[in-house]
Amino acid sequence: MHRLREKGYSAAFAKYSLQDLNMDVRRVAAYVQSEKADAWMICAGSREILEWFARQPTPAFAQFGRHQGVSLAGIRVDKIPAMKLAVRRLHELGHRRMVLMVRSESVKPHPGVFEQAFLDELNALGLATGEYNLPDWGSDGAGFHRCLDALFKHTPPTALFLSEVPLFIAAQQYLARRGIVAPRDVSLVCHDPDSAFSWCEPPVSHIRWDTRPVVKRMVQWVDHIARGKEDRRQSLVKAEFAEGGTIGPVAK
Repeated sequence: MHRLREKGYSAAFAKYSLQDLNMDVRRVAAYVQSEKADAWMICAGSREILEWFARQPTPAFAQFGRHQGVSLAGIRVDKIPAMKLAVRRLHELGHRRMVLMVRSESVKPHPGVFEQAFLDELNALGLATGEYNLPDWGSDGAGFHRCLDALFKHTPPTALFLSEVPLFIAAQQYLARRGIVAPRDVSLVCHDPDSAFSWCEPPVSHIRWDTRPVVKRMVQWVDHIARGKEDRRQSLVKAEFAEGGTIGPVAK
């Protein structure tokens, strides 16, 4: 936003987020149509919402989200190679019950590319997969905690992958209240970096990527739109697995 304003553009956050609007296409459409904007940037949109934006005359840019195959400019982080390294590393450490926790829009109506790659990697290691490995808990805190209650009631996972920093923190707090500590009792991996991780001891195992190419591409897209140039190019940012101290051998 600072970069856009420095270049003379008027940039602002929407009054409501996609989560505020419950990722509901009708509510998003009603809000967008009530606002005056020359262009929209959609952060982590569902497939259905991004397809709706692609049909509109107003230019739109997908920052992350399920935009592969949608006629829309966008950028995403290619976390799949890093995720596979993390899965294989955990497998080497004896882990067989690995669970990926993502919001519902990444699971419905079918798993996204990243989520399916996670299941495929488990299968490639000879591990059976199902709803246990990719639970649909919704997109709110209550559903998240109900899911954790169910997971740790009978056959607790030995490794948890959390798709966002807030989910990682919430899971870590949930486990701490029950005396479950990483990496002694369970291994934890976050799919995003965060400056707070440098303050943690042990260091958080996570997928690391650089935000600068994301900002650069978004500003470039706005420049193109401002000049009347059509731009629907989709870009990738590379990521790497940063192994920290929140993963370890499976508990005996």
